[in-house]
Amino acid sequence: MSPEEELATATWRKATASGGTGGNCVEVAPLSGGRVAVRHSKDRSGPALVFTESEWAAFKDGMSKGEFDF
Repeated sequence: MSPEEELATATWRKATASGGTGGNCVEVAPLSGGRVAVRHSKDRSGPALVFTESEWAAFKDGMSKGEFDF
């Protein structure tokens, strides 16, 4: 399966905590090989960022530690 086909058929989900933000959210989808895709919920046919399993794990770790808090 090509990367484009995999993204088109991926099962995307949005965080439950993002319900009332007017649609300015991201969606994530698991991909083959442990990769994770991320896209803007308002532009579902637009580009997606794809992260390796280790990149995604590092991002989640940083989120849990508050590294991205403003």
